[in-house]
Amino acid sequence: MPPKEKPRVDYTLKATSPDIGGRKATGSDKLTLVEQRQFIYVRIVKANGLPMNNISGTCNPFVELKIGNYKGITRCFEQTSNPEWNEVYAFTRDQILGGRLEILVRDKESAINEITGHLSFDLGHIPTRFPPDSPLAPQWYKLEDRNGVKIVGELMLAVWIGNQADDAFPVAWHSDAAAVSGKSVTKTRSNVYLSPVLWYLRIQVIAAQDLAPADRNRKPEAYVKAVLGNLVLRTKVSKDTNLNPTWNEEVMFVAAEPFDDPLVLSVEDKMGADKDVCLGRSVIPLHQVEKRLLPQPIGDQWITLQKHVAEGEKKTEVKFAGRLHLRIFLDGVYHVFDEPTYYCSDLRATSPKLWPEKIGVLELGILKAEGLLPTKSKDGRGTTDAYCVAKYGQKWVRTRTIVDSFAPKWNEQYHWDVYDPYTVVTIGVFHNYHLQEGDKNGGKRDPRLGKVRIRLSTLETGRIYTHSYPLLVLQPNGLKKMGELHLAVKFSCNNWIDLFHTYSQPLLPMMHYLKPLSVYQLDSLRHQATYTLSLRLGRADPPLSREVVEYMLDTGVNRWSLRRGKANCERVMACLSGILFIWRQFDQTRHWKNSAVTILIYSLFVAMVMSPKLILPAFFLAFFVLGVWRFPKRPRHPPHMDTKLSHAETAQHDELDEEFDTFPTSKQGEALKTRYDRLRGIAGRLMIMIGDLATQLERIHALVSWRDPRATAMFLIFCLIACILVHKVQFRYLVLVTWTYAMRPPRLRVGIPSIPQSFLRRLPAKTDSML
Repeated sequence: MPPKEKPRVDYTLKATSPDIGGRKATGSDKLTLVEQRQFIYVRIVKANGLPMNNISGTCNPFVELKIGNYKGITRCFEQTSNPEWNEVYAFTRDQILGGRLEILVRDKESAINEITGHLSFDLGHIPTRFPPDSPLAPQWYKLEDRNGVKIVGELMLAVWIGNQADDAFPVAWHSDAAAVSGKSVTKTRSNVYLSPVLWYLRIQVIAAQDLAPADRNRKPEAYVKAVLGNLVLRTKVSKDTNLNPTWNEEVMFVAAEPFDDPLVLSVEDKMGADKDVCLGRSVIPLHQVEKRLLPQPIGDQWITLQKHVAEGEKKTEVKFAGRLHLRIFLDGVYHVFDEPTYYCSDLRATSPKLWPEKIGVLELGILKAEGLLPTKSKDGRGTTDAYCVAKYGQKWVRTRTIVDSFAPKWNEQYHWDVYDPYTVVTIGVFHNYHLQEGDKNGGKRDPRLGKVRIRLSTLETGRIYTHSYPLLVLQPNGLKKMGELHLAVKFSCNNWIDLFHTYSQPLLPMMHYLKPLSVYQLDSLRHQATYTLSLRLGRADPPLSREVVEYMLDTGVNRWSLRRGKANCERVMACLSGILFIWRQFDQTRHWKNSAVTILIYSLFVAMVMSPKLILPAFFLAFFVLGVWRFPKRPRHPPHMDTKLSHAETAQHDELDEEFDTFPTSKQGEALKTRYDRLRGIAGRLMIMIGDLATQLERIHALVSWRDPRATAMFLIFCLIACILVHKVQFRYLVLVTWTYAMRPPRLRVGIPSIPQSFLRRLPAKTDSML
């Protein structure tokens, strides 16, 4: 039997029609891009006068909530009859089968079926509250036994029905995470994170004076070492081998507010290959460093270096060890890159004084996911605990975790201020591996389930886009579709003048063009920024793990990939295809493949030459007609991951294994040799192409270099004759004669290179001087 063909996976973007608030005549203003869902909220505030247990003589109370098939349990207080919980529970209304809400107060030391007190609410009598209504005030309720008889003790609580716009929604325990308990509940809630304000810390080391040498019998080889947190940067060793060395060198860090770590500067003497001696050091708190908020120079300063000298057992003396001349400041006139330049979600400078005007608002509705693949095993079956993270500008949002579902429904809406349309919002889907009590997950990382990028400039203003995006993950064993993510996106503009004005402004702050940073500096500083963000966001509660931050910020975008290299070559060829098409059409025309077309084009050209004023109008009119002709075929949806363009479907296993290899490589032996030889072959072909381009450019340069005296003399004589000819003959006739010669019939042609081509190919290049 012939082998069965692999079923083709659908990687396309699909339009959807969700029942969202923005397409209704009525609805909450806060929920225009999501499906409104009703929740039964229960706020357990505190209890008063609970009775003691008859067996232990103490009271260790906790509250158990039962509604339909769901049950929630508060934390337990030890030995108190007046506990304060202040916890909120949210039960999804459409998933509840029962008709009553039961609230049971229990004691940890009592029997399993024994209760301290009991309350019951009919779901039909629960009030409804929607913002902007004020929160419902909690009330005291007398506890009852199972027979409805009032007993000792009372419980303060509030019960109401609301939607996702309720203030209690982000902090509530949700029935979607019913299997999670204890401290892990906080890891299931939706949260908003803010990136810290990032600054470029610039240290321009000029010179030092009056250093105290470690060895008076040798000349010091001094350099300056700067330490900020876990990062260490060094200057080069000074060429001045004396006690007053100079450097005139700059080192740069990325610093984040609030400034926790001080800057430590030290002058080191390089005594040997593995031995450095500190000649003096200074500790500078960053909150004392001057900030540059406008493009103006910052003055230099002298700082005192100190050295700790041991005087005896456990005694040290601080001595003067010289002075360091430098210029140090926090630079806020640049944009601190934490994302690749072509995926940036924010292009503003650090200084608020240089921010442009806000041009609009981005609204994002994270609706649901479908068809997610299992990422862990539970009770012998696969399951997924999925959550979403969206990043735009300094604001990160994280949805709540939907436990044990392949089709989670979040229906959460967020918004951001927009300052530039040429920005990208990124949405990633992850599996939550931190839901076990005590966070004992064996150090596992949250697996990524896919990512979606949407560029705002590709969206029409005011239109709601609702689509299902394929979640694609490239793995060493190939491309994998992890499911589909349903989103609703809307870009609203409140200032059309500023919106159109941004297209005439530089993309980055002005100092990036006046005093640009090198590519190496930007790459190094971006890695610093990513590391700083992952540390800060990892200390939040709940933390945004490092692997999530790095995946959202595309830290591995500069990694070598043969697959991506092939894709980029095809992108270049696709862009040049229009020029190649025009040249082929022109070549067919001048070879008289279709006599009528050739005569028509020649007639149009003669008309243009005789009336030059028509050239530019005809040029611009052609683009106008082309744009109008393509308007009905314009894209109707945002761009998405293109698996064919990325060569993700056709990439070989060895290519993907190389792409996901560590740096430095973890491979050895024959595999490493094969990859190295392949890379040499690719680099060799690239070297030949660059060499051919250099040869052609050098031949043009050789026209007037007198490297070939005969060729240069001939070219100069030609230029003199051409100068006289152009001066005597009108330019239009020269162009007409040249075009007529180019369009001559095939019978008047000879299939050999033209005179200019033959002349240019004989000119010398520096290829002869290459070893």
